[in-house]
Order: sequence, then C-alpha cells, then structure tokens
Amino acid sequence: MIRALCGLALAAALTWAAQTQSGAWHTATEAELRTIIPARAQVEKERIETEFRTASGITDGKGHYVAGVVLITAGYSAEGKYSHFFLTQVPIHLAALRLTPGDYVFGWKRESDDALDVRFSEAETGKYIGSVKAVRNSRIGKIESFLIQPPGDKPLVLIGRFAIPYKLGG
Repeated sequence: MIRALCGLALAAALTWAAQTQSGAWHTATEAELRTIIPARAQVEKERIETEFRTASGITDGKGHYVAGVVLITAGYSAEGKYSHFFLTQVPIHLAALRLTPGDYVFGWKRESDDALDVRFSEAETGKYIGSVKAVRNSRIGKIESFLIQPPGDKPLVLIGRFAIPYKLGG
C-alpha cells in the first residue's frame, strides 16, 4: 500500500515537472501568482487594492501568465464598472472577445438567472474593450469567487457559478 502511494506521488510529481518543462499550461502556484498579481492595481487614476486570496491564474512555465484577482472597490469610484483585475501575457479569446497582452479590468451585471454581462476595459485608461456573456455553469463542487481553469477539456474563466470559455493564442 505504501509503495503504491509513493508510486502515485512520484508519477504525479514527474507529470507536473514534465508539464512545466514542456511549456504545457497549468495552474499557477501561489508563489507564481505573488510575482505577477499587484497588491494595488492601477485602474484609471486609482491604485486599487486587490484581494490576493481570490487570485487565480495559469502559466506555461516559461514566464507567460493569464491571471486575475478580485478588486476591493469599496470607497472607490468603480460604480459597478469593474470588480476584477485581469492580466494576460498572451493573446486570448474570451468567448468572441479577443484580448491582446495587457492589463484589464472587468465588471459584470446580471443579465438573467442564467447569465452575466461581463464588460472588459483597459485597466490604465478605463477604455471600454467589449463584453461577453458568462453563462451559468452546471459544475458541482466548490464555487470560487474567481477561477481560471487550465486549458484542456474545458478551458473556462469562472466568476462564481458563471463561466466564460476561452482559447489561448491569436
């Protein structure tokens, strides 16, 4: 039994190491996220505090990340325009919206019981980029306030129970 468990642990460690070395996208570690998620994000003329415990991201292990975090907007002039900071170091398609590498903010409003209208803007200027629909996800299990799943069977950006499909690349 102990040999089997040690064998499984070794196999998992080797798989993770192979993914990291080969550049396969995988969930970023807390230490990796701490290097790219700012404690205060530049949003228009403000530097807004981020809630690191909500940070989520993916990396190719070669210095490229897609990540995000909830903004602590109480007391700022966000007025529902934004609730999250989102950065990408590679081109990404969120549903039909294409984002180039850069820093963004997004906010959302409920469109229906089954959908959110998620509006993206450039973080530094506040310039509106576009919106996507996040649909209710039927996933069972722990619900996170924000989560970016690694590419694979279902690459999704999750905002609570709502999901936006994504695709990396131009």
